[in-house]
Amino acid sequence: MARLPLIHRKEQLAPQHQPIADAIIGSRGSLEGPFSVFLHCPELAGRLAHLGSYIRFEGTLDFRVRTLAALVVAREFDAQYVWGAQTGVARQRGITDSTVAAIKAGTDDGIPPEDLAIVAFTRTLLRRHRVADADAAVLRDRFGDDGFIQLTGAIGYYSLLAMTVNAAELESGLNADVL
Repeated sequence: MARLPLIHRKEQLAPQHQPIADAIIGSRGSLEGPFSVFLHCPELAGRLAHLGSYIRFEGTLDFRVRTLAALVVAREFDAQYVWGAQTGVARQRGITDSTVAAIKAGTDDGIPPEDLAIVAFTRTLLRRHRVADADAAVLRDRFGDDGFIQLTGAIGYYSLLAMTVNAAELESGLNADVL
């Protein structure tokens, strides 16, 4: 059970904060998931919604790459809500079940080399807080400096989501494999 009451309706907020809820509903369709918790701090929720819109919907980094990073973050943080949300998206974006299973198991087994570069980079950054020059160079060559920063930003954004849902004990309401 969640540690905080979940905010699913804008009427649960003070009138001056309801436009933030309207904006979140406008971009995401509802007040669900991490935003049902973030709205306990409406200003933060609004700013994160803006950042999340860029990372999730507007950036130029391939959606498949963003999803791979989000899966790894979910696994590394044991964030069941984020994992559940991303596994369905992964399949829609052509990420194989064997890659999802390998990420879940914490292995590299069966992950195609182009995906493994993303998975390994994300794991290394989360575990060691830094990456080797050679590993950074591979991704900079592949995505350019802009894409490299977008990938790193996506890892940070999904880490924030994972930490928040874990701290608030937000459970996955999705029918996806749990960690």
